[in-house]
Amino acid sequence: MRKIILFDGVCNLCNQSVQFIIKHDQHSLFSFASLQSEASTRLLAEFNLPSNQLDSVIYIEGKQLYTESTAALKIAKHLKSPWKFAYVFIIVPTPLRNFFYKIIAKNRYKWFGKQSACMIPTPDMKKRFID
Repeated sequence: MRKIILFDGVCNLCNQSVQFIIKHDQHSLFSFASLQSEASTRLLAEFNLPSNQLDSVIYIEGKQLYTESTAALKIAKHLKSPWKFAYVFIIVPTPLRNFFYKIIAKNRYKWFGKQSACMIPTPDMKKRFID
Protein backbone atom coordinates (compact mmCIF):
# COMPACT_ATOMS: atom_id res chain seq x y z
CA MET A 1 0.00 0.00 0.00
CA ARG A 2 1.42 3.37 -0.97
CA LYS A 3 2.33 5.78 1.80
CA ILE A 4 3.16 9.22 0.43
CA ILE A 5 3.92 12.42 2.30
CA LEU A 6 3.44 15.74 0.50
CA PHE A 7 5.18 18.65 2.21
CA ASP A 8 5.98 22.32 1.69
CA GLY A 9 9.40 22.11 0.06
CA VAL A 10 10.52 25.64 0.98
CA CYS A 11 9.52 25.44 4.66
CA ASN A 12 12.46 24.78 7.01
CA LEU A 13 10.21 23.06 9.58
CA CYS A 14 8.74 20.82 6.87
CA ASN A 15 12.17 19.90 5.50
CA GLN A 16 13.44 19.10 9.00
CA SER A 17 10.32 17.00 9.58
CA VAL A 18 10.96 15.01 6.39
CA GLN A 19 14.54 14.34 7.48
CA PHE A 20 13.26 13.28 10.91
CA ILE A 21 10.72 10.91 9.34
CA ILE A 22 13.35 9.36 7.05
CA LYS A 23 15.63 8.79 10.05
CA HIS A 24 12.87 7.12 12.10
CA ASP A 25 11.13 5.22 9.27
CA GLN A 26 13.01 1.98 9.87
CA HIS A 27 11.16 0.07 7.13
CA SER A 28 11.36 2.82 4.47
CA LEU A 29 7.57 2.87 4.19
CA PHE A 30 7.22 6.48 3.09
CA SER A 31 7.78 8.22 -0.21
CA PHE A 32 7.91 12.01 -0.40
CA ALA A 33 7.08 14.82 -2.78
CA SER A 34 7.21 18.56 -2.37
CA LEU A 35 3.84 20.28 -2.64
CA GLN A 36 5.49 22.48 -5.27
CA SER A 37 6.30 19.49 -7.51
CA GLU A 38 4.49 18.14 -10.57
CA ALA A 39 4.18 14.79 -8.81
CA SER A 40 2.25 16.47 -6.01
CA THR A 41 -0.03 18.21 -8.51
CA ARG A 42 -0.83 14.84 -10.13
CA LEU A 43 -1.45 13.14 -6.78
CA LEU A 44 -3.70 15.91 -5.52
CA ALA A 45 -5.67 15.79 -8.78
CA GLU A 46 -6.50 12.15 -7.98
CA PHE A 47 -8.37 13.49 -4.93
CA ASN A 48 -9.79 16.55 -6.72
CA LEU A 49 -7.76 18.90 -4.52
CA PRO A 50 -6.05 22.11 -5.65
CA SER A 51 -2.28 21.98 -5.89
CA ASN A 52 -1.83 25.39 -4.26
CA GLN A 53 -2.79 24.22 -0.76
CA LEU A 54 0.52 24.66 1.08
CA ASP A 55 -0.68 25.08 4.67
CA SER A 56 -0.81 21.40 5.56
CA VAL A 57 1.24 18.28 5.33
CA ILE A 58 -0.71 15.79 3.24
CA TYR A 59 -0.48 12.07 3.83
CA ILE A 60 -1.78 9.57 1.31
CA GLU A 61 -2.20 5.99 2.50
CA GLY A 62 -3.58 3.77 -0.19
CA LYS A 63 -6.71 5.51 -1.47
CA GLN A 64 -7.13 7.70 1.65
CA LEU A 65 -5.87 11.26 2.02
CA TYR A 66 -5.25 12.91 5.39
CA THR A 67 -4.35 16.51 6.23
CA GLU A 68 -3.24 18.61 9.19
CA SER A 69 -2.95 16.92 12.60
CA THR A 70 -4.53 13.68 11.40
CA ALA A 71 -1.85 13.35 8.71
CA ALA A 72 0.91 14.01 11.24
CA LEU A 73 -0.45 11.42 13.67
CA LYS A 74 -1.02 8.79 10.97
CA ILE A 75 2.61 9.29 9.91
CA ALA A 76 3.87 9.05 13.51
CA LYS A 77 2.03 5.73 13.92
CA HIS A 78 4.49 4.14 11.47
CA LEU A 79 7.70 5.49 13.00
CA LYS A 80 9.89 3.56 15.41
CA SER A 81 9.39 3.87 19.16
CA PRO A 82 8.90 6.10 21.03
CA TRP A 83 7.56 8.33 18.21
CA LYS A 84 4.78 5.96 17.19
CA PHE A 85 3.13 6.44 20.58
CA ALA A 86 2.22 10.00 19.58
CA TYR A 87 -0.65 8.33 17.71
CA VAL A 88 -2.50 8.12 21.04
CA PHE A 89 -3.40 11.82 20.48
CA ILE A 90 -5.77 10.71 17.71
CA ILE A 91 -8.37 10.45 20.52
CA VAL A 92 -8.25 14.24 20.96
CA PRO A 93 -11.10 15.76 18.93
CA THR A 94 -9.93 16.79 15.46
CA PRO A 95 -11.03 20.45 15.77
CA LEU A 96 -8.92 20.84 18.92
CA ARG A 97 -5.87 19.11 17.38
CA ASN A 98 -6.19 21.17 14.21
CA PHE A 99 -6.51 24.42 16.17
CA PHE A 100 -2.94 23.96 17.43
CA TYR A 101 -1.74 22.55 14.11
CA LYS A 102 -2.99 25.65 12.27
CA ILE A 103 -1.20 28.00 14.68
CA ILE A 104 2.10 26.30 13.87
CA ALA A 105 1.31 26.11 10.14
CA LYS A 106 0.42 29.80 9.98
CA ASN A 107 3.64 30.84 11.73
CA ARG A 108 6.07 28.24 10.36
CA TYR A 109 7.95 30.63 8.07
CA LYS A 110 8.23 33.29 10.78
CA TRP A 111 9.37 30.84 13.48
CA PHE A 112 11.49 28.40 11.45
CA GLY A 113 12.37 30.27 8.26
CA LYS A 114 11.89 29.66 4.59
CA GLN A 115 14.23 28.56 1.81
CA SER A 116 14.32 30.17 -1.61
CA ALA A 117 14.06 26.74 -3.26
CA CYS A 118 13.05 23.20 -2.36
CA MET A 119 15.67 21.07 -0.64
CA ILE A 120 17.84 18.83 -2.77
CA PRO A 121 17.94 15.35 -1.25
CA THR A 122 21.18 13.45 -0.88
CA PRO A 123 21.67 10.62 -3.39
CA ASP A 124 20.68 8.10 -0.71
CA MET A 125 17.51 10.03 0.16
CA LYS A 126 16.62 10.70 -3.49
CA LYS A 127 15.24 7.19 -4.02
CA ARG A 128 12.53 8.00 -1.45
CA PHE A 129 11.28 11.03 -3.42
CA ILE A 130 8.71 10.95 -6.20
CA ASP A 131 9.66 12.88 -9.34
